[in-house]
Amino acid sequence: MVDGGPERRAGAMAGGAMPDRSSGALTDLMRQAVFVQDESGAIILWGPEAQLLFGYPPERALGQQAADLLLPDGPTGPAREWQRTARTGREWAGVLPARHADGHTRLVEVRSRPAPAPGGAVRILSQAADAGTLRELASDLALSTGLINQSPVALGLFDTDLNWRRVNPALARLHGVPASELIGRSFGATLTETDVSGVGEVLRRVLETGRPVIDHRTTGRTPADPDRDHVWSASFYRLDEPDGRPLGVAMSAIDVSERVRANNEVARARIRLALIAEAGTRVGTTLDLRQTAHELVRAAVPRYADLAGVDILDAVLGGGAAPPVQRDGSAVFRLLAFAGGEGTALEPAARDIGSPVTFGPARINTQAVRHSRPILLAKATAQGLRRLTRDEREARLLESAGVHSVLVTPLIARGEVLGTLTLMRTTGSRAFDEEDRELAGELAARAAISVDNARLYTRERNTALTLQRSLLPQLPQERSDIEIAYRYRPAVSEVGGDWIDVLRLPRGRFGLVVGDVMGKGVRAAAIMGQLRSTIRALARMGVPPAELLGHLDGIAEFLGDSIATCLYAECDPRAGWCELASAGHLPPVLVQPDGRGELLRLPRAVPLGVGGVPFLSVRLRLAPGATLALFTDGLVEERGHSIDEGLRAVLRLLEGPAGSLEETCDTVLGIRGRDTAPQDDVALLVARVHRGGADSEERSA
Repeated sequence: MVDGGPERRAGAMAGGAMPDRSSGALTDLMRQAVFVQDESGAIILWGPEAQLLFGYPPERALGQQAADLLLPDGPTGPAREWQRTARTGREWAGVLPARHADGHTRLVEVRSRPAPAPGGAVRILSQAADAGTLRELASDLALSTGLINQSPVALGLFDTDLNWRRVNPALARLHGVPASELIGRSFGATLTETDVSGVGEVLRRVLETGRPVIDHRTTGRTPADPDRDHVWSASFYRLDEPDGRPLGVAMSAIDVSERVRANNEVARARIRLALIAEAGTRVGTTLDLRQTAHELVRAAVPRYADLAGVDILDAVLGGGAAPPVQRDGSAVFRLLAFAGGEGTALEPAARDIGSPVTFGPARINTQAVRHSRPILLAKATAQGLRRLTRDEREARLLESAGVHSVLVTPLIARGEVLGTLTLMRTTGSRAFDEEDRELAGELAARAAISVDNARLYTRERNTALTLQRSLLPQLPQERSDIEIAYRYRPAVSEVGGDWIDVLRLPRGRFGLVVGDVMGKGVRAAAIMGQLRSTIRALARMGVPPAELLGHLDGIAEFLGDSIATCLYAECDPRAGWCELASAGHLPPVLVQPDGRGELLRLPRAVPLGVGGVPFLSVRLRLAPGATLALFTDGLVEERGHSIDEGLRAVLRLLEGPAGSLEETCDTVLGIRGRDTAPQDDVALLVARVHRGGADSEERSA
């Protein structure tokens, strides 16, 4: 500092424009005033910030005693100590009351120290700032420092080269690296097992655009916990100087690993619940065993597994009498359904579906059945896959498909092991764990009930079908006066109580019977068998049709609440007549030798089991070549169509030139697909008279 005169120094400080204060530096905020006194305490240098702080222009300040100008009480009290200490060449710092040019008083913090000047003179250099502003800055600084250092949130600051400039303790703990090792290094330099390329790109984008990025997720491992993956949620903000120049990028980060795990668990729980709920609606829609098994694997794939198969024990399919596991520890399975490998080499061949295969005691399916518990192969090796498959070829196919995790769960219903549900996951899917084992057990338990229902129904249907087929009529052989043919087609779903019969009666007569017991299954078939046997006994005793139905109606009362329809026709082909009586059954069709046909109008009657209404019969003439057709409602009923439509369709098919009765049966059953897949039992009985002689006769009984 050069000591000139007061005028020169005042001119130097007062002349010209004020310095540019647009930078907004911290000193500007504090309004730190600078002024210089000589040995006597007179002001010889008065800076612009001093004018801003105290309000005195240079012309009023220069040459004045600082204590007289600035202190309300003059050079007494603290001011005396301030001046005396400074003149002795020591530094002084303290808070003084200062008088502003407008008359008010404020507290200022003053720091003074001696400053040598040319020629051995002593100058006193003083710096002053508003004490209130300094206290606010100190409080703000202490607060910010405390928040940064004590915050549980990891906080950091990057410079414009994206190197660490500031790291708080939470961030150092998160990294597991001391702050001193991070400062000056780039982000990710210590995170060798974390993908930091995305974070680096985010930092550059925030620095360039100034737009913050919130909740950026990063996954990886740190030196603090190198054995577990962590997930961090980080947010980035650019810090700018007041003039807009970037200072760097601030970052805050929290470890959200537990939250992510919890969310994943919730998501998995929802998937599990949805899977169980969906399985409850999708599995067991029919009572077909193969369809139920197919629905089960489709419920599991692809939402829960990549591949799935259902294997049923052969002993269970055979009736369940034999133990599921044989004496040598092996078990025989049949694959009923497989999903997940359509269009690939994993898709099972048609010969594999339903074909028996024997698995030894070391096979996974056998062990799951023997111990009645799920078996988990979290990491399925090549050897493990060989224990799962039928042969080496299948094991290689699974290995090439990337199968790495397997879960085999027994299907248990009503205390009986039915088979296994096999679930597999391939490359790209996570491995099965213990929670999956529990879920698979619950899924299998629910599905097993549907599988068992289908299995029991299939067994009952086969029993009913066997019973019905055993009661099918035996046609007369070597008879030239009458020709008879019939067809019986069981329903594709549940077998009912439809039946037909041909009776050999005395004096060359024949009895033709068609009936339908309301209901399905073995019970309907059993009632049908009882009615059939009763009709045979009464007919051999010569009981006429109307009276026979009356006796049958009385017996039906002892068959529970079942109702049946029946049509009985007693035919004498030699005499050329036929007597018919109906119990609520559909009318038969009579086709004359010239091909004209009609639906016969029989006396109305109620079904068997209703009771209280007499039955009537009608006798018709049968000309040589006439054809009589009796059938059940399964032939003419169809959803969306009336029975009258079906009756007219059958009549049209029966009319026309006479062909063989076998061809006629096939033609009639072709109506609406009844020949292959009827929705209800279909029974058709056709008789053609070749020789007759009596005149027409009609009577009512």
